[in-house]
Amino acid sequence: MLNAIRADLAIIKERDPAARGTLEILLCYPGFHALVLHRLSHRLWGMGVPLLPRLLSQLSRLLTGVEIHPGARIGRGVFIDHGMGVVIGETSVVGHNCLLYQGVTLGGTGKEHGKRHPTLENNVVVGAGAKVLGAITVGANTRIGAGSVVLRSVEPNCTVVGIPGRVVHQSGVRIDPLAHSALPDTEARVIRNLMERIDTLENELARLQACLREVAAGRPLQEPCSGLSQNLMDREILEFLGDESG
Repeated sequence: MLNAIRADLAIIKERDPAARGTLEILLCYPGFHALVLHRLSHRLWGMGVPLLPRLLSQLSRLLTGVEIHPGARIGRGVFIDHGMGVVIGETSVVGHNCLLYQGVTLGGTGKEHGKRHPTLENNVVVGAGAKVLGAITVGANTRIGAGSVVLRSVEPNCTVVGIPGRVVHQSGVRIDPLAHSALPDTEARVIRNLMERIDTLENELARLQACLREVAAGRPLQEPCSGLSQNLMDREILEFLGDESG
């Protein structure tokens, strides 16, 4: 347990540029306080001590704003940044060197018994407000974007965003654990593609309308109308144009 606490201290120094010393971390980091109390309550839980582990977890929740069930298994070097609103369920497993931001929930999706909370493998980063729900596994070195809701297992080395969460990037390259904000905006990309497609279609429609006016006027087709077929001379089209002009 002491080795795990030392690793938690070391990872905060490594990952948080605001950490200016060990004493500051010991006194001012609620995520660290929550982990220390959890490691104690988890040890008592494993020994079968009744009630006291739950009381310690509730004390931790009161003092830090972080609720961790004493049954949850948390690896070494875990960093809960800011911490307020973090909830970690009973059967959750958090691997080594994971990074959880405020508002993260590792929860269940129903009232089933047994394993019902997620497993995070090593080096997973979960952005602020993200929800990882159910007995799923999030692979090592995966980033989950802020506000995402993850309901299915995720392969290692992925980037997951959205509601429901979907993989938008997968690579064997190890991720930067602090680059949780550098996530692709898939919605913006889709909207941009749609706007470009609409512009293309509007330009094509304007070209066709100009060509049809040339046909209706009885003038020969010129560029950019030369690619149009001669069936534009059909009487039905001319009648249609006449109706439209009327």
